[in-house]
Amino acid sequence: MSDSVDDTGTRVAVPRVVGRIVSLVPSLTESVAATVPGALVGATDWCSHPPGLDVTRVKGTKNPDLAAITALRPDVVLANAEENRAPDIAAMRAAGLAVWVTRIETVDQAFTSLARMFELACRVAPPGWLTRAGEAWREPYRGPRRTAIVPVWRRPWMVAGRDTFTGDVLARLGVDNLYAGHPERYPKIPLAELVEARPDLVVLPDEPYAFSAGDGPEAFPGLPCALVSGRLLTWYGPSLVTARAELAGQIGARPPA
Repeated sequence: MSDSVDDTGTRVAVPRVVGRIVSLVPSLTESVAATVPGALVGATDWCSHPPGLDVTRVKGTKNPDLAAITALRPDVVLANAEENRAPDIAAMRAAGLAVWVTRIETVDQAFTSLARMFELACRVAPPGWLTRAGEAWREPYRGPRRTAIVPVWRRPWMVAGRDTFTGDVLARLGVDNLYAGHPERYPKIPLAELVEARPDLVVLPDEPYAFSAGDGPEAFPGLPCALVSGRLLTWYGPSLVTARAELAGQIGARPPA
């Protein structure tokens, strides 16, 4: 065993050789599956990538099945400070499990956090796809800027607020989140207020709420709406390799040079 410090500053006793990994975050599940697929033994019901992933399911990100996770005898459990609840993380640690918690709120943090996770929690070298993703996002955006709101739910309406990975991704594409200064990360905002804000763009991802052509744009008459892939906008993993170019096309931004 050797103690390493995760993104929250917590010391985690990770074996020197890691052969069994449980992931409680869809982005991390896809990242591990693309890098050390044979080590992944468990994932949540929400872990949809890669398609056809054949591992034991341990319920959701907010209600993981502690008994099922323990039965898998993982060398390490991968979690995230935003996606997973502190009481669940504490319960797993109390049960003797090594839980590595990531904290990712920006694109740069994604690259740093994932590299540390692979090296210190998974005991493998950072993968080539992570290097390629860093190269794809290296050059800053230099085109005209626009404002946007980013609904993530309706009934009630909720939007991306301060310190979100989503907001940083859009900012790197020349789109500034009008609610980036809100004290809450995902505030509930009345629809009338969202419409009255008159953003240049309404960005409607297909997750966590599945906005679509027939469910979302009609609430914002007269405002340009962009339907985008939630995975490209909110996931930090292999999707980052192509996310910049693909999102630029979806929101009508100038692609990277």
